[in-house]
Amino acid sequence: MPLREVRYTLNCCMSESPFAVRPHEKMKEVLLYPDAPGPAEHYWMIRGGSKKGNITVWESGTVGGEYIKTYGHYHVDDLPEIYWFVSGEGIILLQKRVEENGKPVNDRIEEFKVVPVKAGDEFHIPPRWGHLVVNTGNTFLVTKDDSPVAGIGDSASMPLHADYKPIQEMKGFAYFVVERDGKPALVKNPNYKEVLKEDLAGLEVVNMIY
Repeated sequence: MPLREVRYTLNCCMSESPFAVRPHEKMKEVLLYPDAPGPAEHYWMIRGGSKKGNITVWESGTVGGEYIKTYGHYHVDDLPEIYWFVSGEGIILLQKRVEENGKPVNDRIEEFKVVPVKAGDEFHIPPRWGHLVVNTGNTFLVTKDDSPVAGIGDSASMPLHADYKPIQEMKGFAYFVVERDGKPALVKNPNYKEVLKEDLAGLEVVNMIY
């Protein structure tokens, strides 16, 4: 069934639809090149919460050379979260902020990690880390996760434990994942002052000009 038909069915049959999308206009807030053309919708979500599970489907391709990704957020509590990769291949970006006087500093990163993933993998998100997922393959990337869901309004941002504001403020994570010579590479986000420790999984850091 096409995604638009799934959306129609869910909207018709439930008072509050579990279906949510991340449109291109919203993703411009965290893209390497916000003015580059991209798909109308970058990824789709069906929110079932910790009982039913949540399904996310990423579009494939790039925007200004940057692979399609999720918006990204930080965990604001110690709630565990698990991702199961159902189809496709991609990269998880993880980052933990420096704390000063017990408060996180958005533009200083204590540790940054790049984790390649593929269908069949299971990944546990560390408490209080920021994370996003990038689709580096040529097909849809599909995951299931067990995040609790509650709230109204922007249903794409419904997880209770998620804070999107710092990522919006910094216009993305400490690195962007881009396509270079047919494979993933990294571009530094200049809005961050420093990254103290990093594991880039062997990816090259390049200067990207769209």
